[in-house]
This record gives sequence, structure tokens and C-alpha cells, in this order.
Amino acid sequence: MNQDVMLGVAFTITQADLPFLRENMRLGEHPVVYRLHRKQKGGGFGDQSRHPFAWGVLVYVDGQLARINSARGAGREWNDLDKVERWLRGQGFNVWWTRNDLEEVSAFWGE
Repeated sequence: MNQDVMLGVAFTITQADLPFLRENMRLGEHPVVYRLHRKQKGGGFGDQSRHPFAWGVLVYVDGQLARINSARGAGREWNDLDKVERWLRGQGFNVWWTRNDLEEVSAFWGE
């Protein structure tokens, strides 16, 4: 099953939509940073076999989940949570939820 369907993502928006949505009080307070299967192949983490996952951002718009896309329509992806944090703070968010449905906890602890 498509991960966005499973999570209940209703539509997509772009980063440029965020100020308008916030100004009109349509943007939820807490975005969700979630683990996803990478679709973008470029960058320093281009080896899909070694780095199959990335992080995406969902925001609530009028009570429904929307995925953040780039201006060109592709989903925004980050390989590093620190970079997501800087981006979120730059967009005016101070608190967010993080979820990882794709990796086992032991993958992080080296067990």
C-alpha cells in the first residue's frame, strides 16, 4: 500500500503556500516529520542500496494532512534530521512530531 495513503495524506502543498496558510489560520500548529522511501536519487546519498530512506514533512491544513512538495511538484526529502529541523524552524515551526514506521528500533541502536 502507498505510504501516503496509509498515513491519510489528502493532498500536497509547496513551501511557498505556508505563509498564506499560516496568515489565514488554516495551517496546523505541529507538522509531522516522517520516514519515507527515497524517490530523489541525487546528492551525496545517491546510493539507494545504502541509503534507501529519507525524511519528509506533513502539515495539517484545514485539519487534513498535506505533504510538502517542491515547487516542481516532487516531494521534499531530507537525508538528515538536523537539516529538517533547520528548515522547519525557518518556516516558523518550533514543535513537531517525528515518526518512523519503516525501520526497526534496533537499526538505530546497532543491535
